[in-house]
Amino acid sequence: MKLHDLAPVEGSNKEARRVGRGHGSGWGKTAGKGHKGQNARSGGGVKPGFEGGQTRLARRIPKRGFNNIFATNYTAINVSSLEKFVDGTVVDTELLMAAGIVKDPADGIKILGNGELTKKLTVKAAAFSNSAKEKIEKAGGEAQVI
Repeated sequence: MKLHDLAPVEGSNKEARRVGRGHGSGWGKTAGKGHKGQNARSGGGVKPGFEGGQTRLARRIPKRGFNNIFATNYTAINVSSLEKFVDGTVVDTELLMAAGIVKDPADGIKILGNGELTKKLTVKAAAFSNSAKEKIEKAGGEAQVI
């Protein structure tokens, strides 16, 4: 198969409906907009969320909490997920992504202390919990903050 042999599947590409092109087309006169009213007018219609003058839902429901846009969002992984690496490995963000443990590192990776670690690893991450640091060092490894 070559590029010039490619074609869309039969029936997948429909021609655009040409409205307002005479009554013989079936979409003439009012062009599918009906008679009068806000939506029949040029530039008519309402913005998303508008409920006809009634206070819209987004303003009726109570607002709770606070979203700090300056917060550091860490991707958390547990010490137990580092067990799959071989002794003496230097574990960093790239290796964790390549191994499929982390998909999106966000603002960095934080290692948490859930589980056990028996391998001697050098772990490079943005942050460590105290228990995770303890477990890594107890196994003979090293926890480096980057």
